Amino acid sequence: MVNIHDFLPDIHLLNETARAESIDNEQLLRLIKTGRVVIPQNPIRSHPPCAIGEGCRVKVNVNVGTSSNLCDPELEREKAGAAIKNGAHALMDLSTGGDLPAIRKIVLSSPVPVGTVPVYEAVRRAGSVQDVDADLLFNVIRDHCRDGVDFLTLHCGVNQDVLRSLREDPRRMGVVSRGGAFHVAMMAAREEENPLWKEFDYLCEILAENQVVVSLGDGMRPGCHEDASKEAKTVEYLNLGRLSRHAHKLGIPRMIEGPGHMPLEQVGYNVRMIKEITNHAPLYLLGPLVTDIAPGYDHVVSAVGGAIACKHGANFLCMVSPSEHLALPRVNDIIEGTRASVLAAHIGNLLAGRADAREREISMGKARQELDWEKQFSLSLFPDVARSIHGRDEEKETCSMCGDLCAVKMVRDLFAPPGKSHEP
Repeated sequence: MVNIHDFLPDIHLLNETARAESIDNEQLLRLIKTGRVVIPQNPIRSHPPCAIGEGCRVKVNVNVGTSSNLCDPELEREKAGAAIKNGAHALMDLSTGGDLPAIRKIVLSSPVPVGTVPVYEAVRRAGSVQDVDADLLFNVIRDHCRDGVDFLTLHCGVNQDVLRSLREDPRRMGVVSRGGAFHVAMMAAREEENPLWKEFDYLCEILAENQVVVSLGDGMRPGCHEDASKEAKTVEYLNLGRLSRHAHKLGIPRMIEGPGHMPLEQVGYNVRMIKEITNHAPLYLLGPLVTDIAPGYDHVVSAVGGAIACKHGANFLCMVSPSEHLALPRVNDIIEGTRASVLAAHIGNLLAGRADAREREISMGKARQELDWEKQFSLSLFPDVARSIHGRDEEKETCSMCGDLCAVKMVRDLFAPPGKSHEP
């Protein structure tokens, strides 16, 4: 088995990452060695570093991929490009329809880390969930690693104990994670343990050989608020804690994936619980979705939950699009969902006390006080959107909301030093 030092970045990558994160080299190296930061970087691919974890900026992942109902590889290429243009730091290819290796190759051409969920392809190759066995699953995992995938979502914590909890403490929505459902179905049909749990050491050997980060999947994430306190989720948390500690002992970088739907008041303690039992491994969250009744606006719901989660230690936010629960995302869904997640990540950076995020806020306040529109646009998270809205009406010193009754201009001029004019 490898040592954690086999995964340590070379000096060039360490320096580049430290500069990007405004963090001291020695501190970054210490965080990597203790498992609190990972840098997904398959050695056969080249892209800018993306450090995820404690002390780093909150990162945003965007899911793309086909389905059996809509399989258009060029659409996925366009979606990937739109996500990156709007601030995504990483992509995941969740394709389940069409030529999966070819679509994965398209996504892997993107200049960011890419993740996948190998069990999806294993099911397609087998023809049914029940026919997926350990050999097939591990072979698909190897293929994804050798293709250049940087991180793999693997539902290693979905074991027979979790299946027992589902039966003894039933949930309204059952299992909403596709990967989680596949593993539950495999265990039930074959009456065997999940091979990713049973043969976790062997899995770690594959990951070590290819220097790929494992993202320990949340197969039991709640699919509605009613299920947020059911037993299966907590059993999986404990399993992920054991796997996280063991992976780190074996020298395998890992992230932990976290809960989906839950009431706002439960977000904080769930995040803190996961962090504590996994020795503060980087935490990757879908949502959390803090209300169930906003289809079409779940990207907004997710941004609210994501910002709160960041306050308590979340490090990596997975984009939720307006089409969540409704349809496969189109390009505009990707754009809107990515922007909402980028906004939540920025709030997370503010909550973490990052000086660069705070300085940007201060600069925006100054630009608004001075009615410096170009400066405001340049400081905006989405400059083109701000410029477009402001430009809808005739260009003036103030905006068209208040016009000549602009409170900012009135008070600014009132307190202007003698002899100084603020007229354009």
